[in-house]
Amino acid sequence: MAQDPEELFEVDSDVPDLSGTVLLQHFTGFMDAGAAGSALVDHLLETHEHRVVARFDVDDLLDYRARRPAMVYAADRWESVEAPELVVHLLHDAIGTPFLLMTGPEPDRRWEAVAAAVRSLVERWGVRLTVSFHGIPMGVPHTRKLGVISHATRPELVTEKSPFNRIQVPGNLSALLELRLGEAGHDAMGFVAYVPHYLAQGAYPAAAAKLLEALTNSTGLVIKGAELYEAAKRTDAEIARQVAESAEVAEIVAALERQYDSFTEANENLLIGEDEQVPTAEELGAELERFLAEQQRDV
Repeated sequence: MAQDPEELFEVDSDVPDLSGTVLLQHFTGFMDAGAAGSALVDHLLETHEHRVVARFDVDDLLDYRARRPAMVYAADRWESVEAPELVVHLLHDAIGTPFLLMTGPEPDRRWEAVAAAVRSLVERWGVRLTVSFHGIPMGVPHTRKLGVISHATRPELVTEKSPFNRIQVPGNLSALLELRLGEAGHDAMGFVAYVPHYLAQGAYPAAAAKLLEALTNSTGLVIKGAELYEAAKRTDAEIARQVAESAEVAEIVAALERQYDSFTEANENLLIGEDEQVPTAEELGAELERFLAEQQRDV
C-alpha cells in the first residue's frame, strides 16, 4: 500500500497564514552550472532571517552510500556529522512579504511521493506560485549579456522565451515537481541561466544575479542583491585579468564573440537556426576552460 505523502514531512506547529505566498525550490545534486542556483539560495539565507517550517524525512529519501555525509573524528571519538537536510524555510522580503524556500539534496528515491508531498504543502498553505532556478552551460562568451529562459505550467507565466523547441533531457525532481503541480492545476515555473561553458565548473555570481532579477520580476518579491552584484563584479574583474594575461586565450574569447554576434544577428537568437551550429566547448573553449576553471573555483 502506498504511503501517505504527508508522512514524508513534519510541519512546524506555529506556521502563520501563508495564503498567496511564493514557494522557491532548488535541490542540489542536479546540473547547476556556475553554482547559479546554489549561490542564490545562499544569498537568500544569508541576507534574510529564516526559520524551518517543514522538514522532510531524508532517511527515507537519500542513498547515504552514494553521498556519504562528512563526519569529524577528534583524537579518540566521533565528534559530529554533517547530516543532510531537506527543508522548507520561511523568509520575508525587504517589505515584509513572506515567501518560502525549499532546499536540500535532491532525493535519490521516491520522487513521485516527494512531489505529492510538496503538492500537499502547496495546498495546505495556499501557495500561489512555485519557482525553481538553476544554471546550464552554454556556448556563449562571458563578455555578452547573460541569457535567462523560463518555462511554466501556463503560457501566461512564461517571461523569458526559450530557444528550444522539443528536446529530451535527463529528469530531475524540480522538473517533475513543476509537471505534477501543473497537472494538479497549480501554477509553477522555472528559470534557467546561461553560463559560459568554460566557467561552468566554478562559481559565477553573475548568473545568480540574473536569476534573482528574473525571480523578482516574475514574483513581485522585493529582494536586494547588492552582495551578489558585488561578487559578480569581483569575479568579472578577475576573469578579465586572467584573459588579458594570455593573448592566446583572449583570441579564443574573441573568436567565440564573433561566432556569437554573427549567429545572433542572423537568427535573432544564438540557438535557433537549421543550418548553423553553436560552437562547442571542444571547438573553442578547451584551452580557455583549462586556463580558467581552476582559478574560478577560488574567486
